[in-house]
Amino acid sequence: MPNTLRAMPSLPHAENFDDVYRQFRWNVPARYNIGVDICDRWAARAPDRVAILHLRNDGRREEVSFGDLRALSNRLANVLSAHGVARGDRVAIMLPQSPEVAAAHIAIYKLGAVALPIAILFGPDALSYRLQNSGAKALITDMQGLAKLAGIREEAPELACVLSVDGKGDGAIALSDALAHAAPDFAAVDTGADDPALMIYTSGTTGQPKGALHAHRVLIGHLPGAELPHYEFPQPSDCYWTPADWAWAGGLLDALLPSLHHGVPVVARRIDKFDPEEAFALMAEAQVRNAFIPPTALRMMRAVPSPRGRYDFKLRSVASGGESLGIEALEWGREAFGVTINEFYGQTECNLVVGSCAQLGTLKAGSMGKPVPGHVVAVIDRSGNPVKAGEVGQIAVKRPDPVMFLEYWGKPDATRAKFIGDWMTTGDQGVVDEEGYITFVGRDDDVISSSGFRIGPGEIEDCLIRHPAVALAAVVGKPDKMRGEIVKAFIVLKKGQAASDALAADIQGFVKTRLAAHEYPREVAFIEAMPMTTTGKVIRRLLREKA
Repeated sequence: MPNTLRAMPSLPHAENFDDVYRQFRWNVPARYNIGVDICDRWAARAPDRVAILHLRNDGRREEVSFGDLRALSNRLANVLSAHGVARGDRVAIMLPQSPEVAAAHIAIYKLGAVALPIAILFGPDALSYRLQNSGAKALITDMQGLAKLAGIREEAPELACVLSVDGKGDGAIALSDALAHAAPDFAAVDTGADDPALMIYTSGTTGQPKGALHAHRVLIGHLPGAELPHYEFPQPSDCYWTPADWAWAGGLLDALLPSLHHGVPVVARRIDKFDPEEAFALMAEAQVRNAFIPPTALRMMRAVPSPRGRYDFKLRSVASGGESLGIEALEWGREAFGVTINEFYGQTECNLVVGSCAQLGTLKAGSMGKPVPGHVVAVIDRSGNPVKAGEVGQIAVKRPDPVMFLEYWGKPDATRAKFIGDWMTTGDQGVVDEEGYITFVGRDDDVISSSGFRIGPGEIEDCLIRHPAVALAAVVGKPDKMRGEIVKAFIVLKKGQAASDALAADIQGFVKTRLAAHEYPREVAFIEAMPMTTTGKVIRRLLREKA
């Protein structure tokens, strides 16, 4: 792969973590555009440099250069502009890992519009809510996405343009035809670092999910946290892969965008169901050097016998985040990968703010690590004061911070409630020790952490009560060795309905086909009455005890 120009990391070189933290300084320009940064900048210097290595499911291998990506994104920007997409408009992307996803993001950023990534595993209800709530003006998807859109199109009245990568469909324009008639040149909109660029929906802890709106500076804010677990990233031979969907913050902001910023090739592969054997084979085939692998995927990979003896992979670094790995997983990782797995922590609203790096001496089993250079993170009490070492409090991040979100879309009250003074609260309880290591203790909200996904109960419960047999519903997380937690639903049935295994399976399928495969309740319990407070709120603590 052409990789002759050396990209420079944002983190300073130093012998230990404390020196790196002290020496680091933010460099956020007043005018900045993510699309120009991750694509056009490299296309101008090294147009043949590989940006995306696309491993197709039919076995074909496609190398997409930065020059290719610039032309593709420019054509797409012209197509979207011709269909009325302008600065500030939201454009949804619902596609599996592919060059088209990267090009779509770049085109949207160049337009000054707002990219709205939507996971391919979402069902029609979840898609409908996001399109309607965001007021999305355009959607880029495939035939699978069009099938989900078919029954809900009228619920998104502002959706004026639908482009399909699989050709013309019901109410959709064939993307290839549109691109063929579009010009390969486009003058990117002059955007400021604080201008909106990206919106990712968080898990709905209370009610429906909220759209976390980010500025162009969010990528700059991610760079230290993306580089730290991959020690002195980038290196000339680096090549990045993650099984995480690029629609999630982890796949997009931890892997894809930072890698392209540094000119590092990113492996794209559609994954409908994670297969641990295929993961090792892929890393060997593509000679992956850097990987972000969520904890659940790592647990599944542990079942593969003697991977280093069977697959010729040459990993330089492995990062993981979303939930704590534990000592056993760390020890297994050293044996299986030949490297120490470094961890990181963050939220969609303010990601990659705590991390570890064994090479810099910041690894402590059971801990998430220390605040990443550039970020001020503390464990605080309810008044916003940092607690003493060893005391439990809420993990919080201090503003201003370039990685921090601008607002919750259309929810000013929720945005204000996220802060205590200048501290952005995470809703996660933690402890900091005398050395500055932060350990996750638990949540003070009701988010369920399953397979690396943060799942809010509100959207699932809203779907459950639409089932014709369900009167009341509440979901909680139940501890699970493989997934961390699973979604467990407690159901009060309507009069005349009888509890049965068949009904439980029907309810599970009802959610699975309407929301997402990772959100459906893996266990269903029928109860006579829902534990409620005097104000009508579900007492989830009692349900968690039952679970």
